[in-house]
Amino acid sequence: MIILGLDPSLSCTGWGVIRAEGSRLSHIANGQIATDARAPMEQRLAHLHAGVTAVIEAHRPDRGAVEEVFVNKNPQSTLKLAQARGSVLAACGGCRLPVREHSARLVKKALVGTGAAEKAQVQAMLRVLLPGVVIAGSDAADALAVAITEANLGPR
Repeated sequence: MIILGLDPSLSCTGWGVIRAEGSRLSHIANGQIATDARAPMEQRLAHLHAGVTAVIEAHRPDRGAVEEVFVNKNPQSTLKLAQARGSVLAACGGCRLPVREHSARLVKKALVGTGAAEKAQVQAMLRVLLPGVVIAGSDAADALAVAITEANLGPR
């Protein structure tokens, strides 16, 4: 089973692809899709959509998982995050990729054992679960964590 994990953000969306064979996990690829902060919103969203579509077409995952949106103190930030998430989900839908959503707290708990884990703890666990992995950045690390959470939750 090949699983695509996504960590949506308007500035930089992380993605990670893993293979799950029973309880064995292996890294396939990971990366980040950055947008130009000076570009108009519609171009940034189109760039995210195209980038996620390209990842899906390149790796042909069987299913996907995305981190749920969280509410920021700043409503504008929440709205931008939701728009980026919508673009990412639309790309998955356009490729007919089934997607489940997971809260950041569940992802941290699934990897580290506590929903209050720090990013450094999550990244350390990624290196244990995916030996030799070279992580493209913190957004890609978050996406790999989402993919592993999906793998651990099992079939729909």
